[in-house]
Amino acid sequence: MAKKFTNTRVLIGFIFRRDRIRLLLWILGIAIFAISIAALLPDLYPDKADKLVLAETMKNPAVTFMLGPSAGLNNYTDGAMMGHFMLVFTAMFAAIMSILLVTRHTREDEEDGRIEMIYSLPLGSLSNLTATLLTLLIANVLIFLLIGLGLYGLGIETMGLEGSLLFGASVGVVGIFYAALTGLFAQLASNVRTTLGLSFAFLIAEYIIRGSGDTGNQALSHLSPLGLITRSEVYVNNYWWPILLLLAISLLIYSFSLYLNSIRDLGAGFISTKPGKSQGSPYLSSPIGLALRLERTPIIAWALGIFILGSAYGSLLGDLEGFLSTSQLVQKMIPIVEGFSLTQSFVTMLITIISVIGTIPILMFVLKVNSEEKKDRISQLLATPVSRYSIIGSYTLIGLMAAFLIQLMSVLGLWLAASFTMEDVISFGTLLKAAIVNVPAMWIFVGVAVFLIGRFPKLTGLTWTYLICAFFIEYMGEFLKLPEWTTKLSPFSHVPSVPVDEVKVSTLLIILVIAFILIGIGFREYNRRDIE
Repeated sequence: MAKKFTNTRVLIGFIFRRDRIRLLLWILGIAIFAISIAALLPDLYPDKADKLVLAETMKNPAVTFMLGPSAGLNNYTDGAMMGHFMLVFTAMFAAIMSILLVTRHTREDEEDGRIEMIYSLPLGSLSNLTATLLTLLIANVLIFLLIGLGLYGLGIETMGLEGSLLFGASVGVVGIFYAALTGLFAQLASNVRTTLGLSFAFLIAEYIIRGSGDTGNQALSHLSPLGLITRSEVYVNNYWWPILLLLAISLLIYSFSLYLNSIRDLGAGFISTKPGKSQGSPYLSSPIGLALRLERTPIIAWALGIFILGSAYGSLLGDLEGFLSTSQLVQKMIPIVEGFSLTQSFVTMLITIISVIGTIPILMFVLKVNSEEKKDRISQLLATPVSRYSIIGSYTLIGLMAAFLIQLMSVLGLWLAASFTMEDVISFGTLLKAAIVNVPAMWIFVGVAVFLIGRFPKLTGLTWTYLICAFFIEYMGEFLKLPEWTTKLSPFSHVPSVPVDEVKVSTLLIILVIAFILIGIGFREYNRRDIE
């Protein structure tokens, strides 16, 4: 049995050497992000009256769905605020890190033939999976220690050592859980796309399960790792049992992954790929037809996922209406616009957040051309009478059109769920208009992605960094009272909040012009540069 783990330690060193920059950026980025936000909190809400108003707002079911429950609303200290605001949000970053890195060193290396080369060396059959998961274990432990000691080092009175370490441990254990889970999906799936799709689908589903449980049946939240860590009640009661439970579950998943890895063939997965047709469709002879065929399953899956997310938010609007009408403090915080209800004012924020989340699949569709290039498939297409413009144009067009589909599905889910919970339902047309005005902002990200693909193909990861910044600005900017100049960095902040604000065509046109300028530059540079 020990021979199956031969030279695992050597392989761990190799993975650290290979990903030293990537790991360093992830670990320091997550830790600095959490610590810097904690350092701002004492100055953001210095008075008890401010904290009282904020605590009242946190009882809003829509806010609870987004952030999770808070155990310290009766005494809303800086520590309780930090645990409520940032725990789920920071843990999701650790989960994303684990998903991407585990996929990279398991299924991606296997698909590209690197694992076969590695196994030609004196390594055990289970060494690669074990080394990958142990590397992520070390990375998440470092995140735990950096965050825990960093938060305690701030010297904030209500952020003691135990609570700070528990906050860091909660973030780290979620990263460990998703590392093990992605390792399992890498055994079940037969390609990178399915592995990533299953992992991110599980993360989104668990976020929705947690939100639904936090606003309804509390027991439902215990089925989600994100829901479990909120039960630790960081900086309030400091319960450690959710951490131990998640570690035990992660160990079981890891053990099952090892078993599956030991009985499957290299390059294969337990979810077999459906055999294709004996004759291809005529549409596959065109670049746009081929691109659509490659993106068909992700488009359908993301459309359904966004529909479910919209439905989850829409199911809260009935409770939201009653909450807003009875809370005088919240009524003072939300600006009253003549002719519009408080619910309509609040829904505009929800649609913006859903639009930011909906940009994730759009970027995936566009950046697919970059991954195809890395796998040397684009050069094969260019060997036929196909132009570069038609190749990158196909994926760009899919991204642009997918923005409308994503917005339509999110609004459809939001409106259908709201129609069952609200007495005075907001019209479908109004919600659709509020969603469509966000499309130009989504196209900005398409433009950034195309520009980087054409000019700096090795820096396309910056697109995700920009989206994360925009998500943070829209998601937490109001609560954290970010400076006005930072909010302007997000293209969504320039979009009118329909139906409360009037639609300024000139503003939308400027956003569209910027997006298409970026796309145009990207097309030109892609046509000029060497294909990898």
